[in-house]
Amino acid sequence: MSINKVILVGNAGRDPEIRHLDSGVAVATFTLATSETYVAKNGDRVTSTEWHNIVLWRGLAEVAEKYVRKGKQLYIEGRIRSRSYEDKDGQKRYITEIYGDVMKLLGNREQTAAPQTDTLPKNEFKPPVADEPDYRAAGNDDDLPF
Repeated sequence: MSINKVILVGNAGRDPEIRHLDSGVAVATFTLATSETYVAKNGDRVTSTEWHNIVLWRGLAEVAEKYVRKGKQLYIEGRIRSRSYEDKDGQKRYITEIYGDVMKLLGNREQTAAPQTDTLPKNEFKPPVADEPDYRAAGNDDDLPF
């Protein structure tokens, strides 16, 4: 058995880029910054930031288009995917992306313009827990035995 699961809490590095495939399926891409702070041996506080390439599909991409903006704090749950491509100069490039299955908009109510259930595609909205809207990608409602 193998597991490919990642959980990130960070800030959007830019507004999502949205494109629609010929079939009409929406895809959103943006970067997410996660940071950790520690105290170095000399006593200085050091912050290290890691940048993640996020990819959201279908209804989740549409939610991101409406509500995610640069700087917005997000919770992303998904899986790591790596792929290669050729750039415009013919060089082979590699990229690692996080394919998001769950996204939560974090922050207080003023920062999070929570969508109404009737504005989301059917089967895309799950009732929020506490004050955090919870959006899950369609088709990822696996029933786990625990």
